[in-house]
Amino acid sequence: MDFQVSARKWRPQKFSELIGQEHIVRTLSNAIEMDRVSHAFLFSGTRGVGKTTTARILARVLNCEKGPTIDPCGTCSLCREITEGNCIDVQEIDGASNNKVEEARVLINKVQYATSSARYKIYIIDEVHMLSKPAFNALLKTLEEPPPRVIFIFATTELNKIPDTILSRCQCFEFKPLSNAQITKQLELICGQEEIQI
Repeated sequence: MDFQVSARKWRPQKFSELIGQEHIVRTLSNAIEMDRVSHAFLFSGTRGVGKTTTARILARVLNCEKGPTIDPCGTCSLCREITEGNCIDVQEIDGASNNKVEEARVLINKVQYATSSARYKIYIIDEVHMLSKPAFNALLKTLEEPPPRVIFIFATTELNKIPDTILSRCQCFEFKPLSNAQITKQLELICGQEEIQI
């Protein structure tokens, strides 16, 4: 059996496994069940509260071959590809290292193409607050007039650095820090599953 880092092994794979973000899970689940999914989301909160994890789950929820469903199967080819980071239609981009206007324009050009195999083309931009002002401006027109079946999910730890013009075009969610009790409960569960004495 291959070794897997605990943070990856125990990362939530479904909405039902997310801890402390019930308000977000409820809103996203309702949107999916009512087929009213936004073209752009902005997830904000401190490090380690589940922003990127939720973005990945949302990508699976929307593209699962058995869905869209709030409970993705995790076994179909698209669920597996998204989990492994190999889905051509779900791109994760680090905003800190891809923050120039030229890189934003390359992304905008890619957005115009149809999906390869997934239902939705999804762009997850982590640390989006690191984009330059010209890069934000380049993205603005695409957010104003999004192509069909394209969804942007932005994640940030610094909401105050996101221009209002971008914020106004996104469905915004603020992730809450976990309480000590929630962290303790999850650690006890993991230790029990891993047969670790505490």
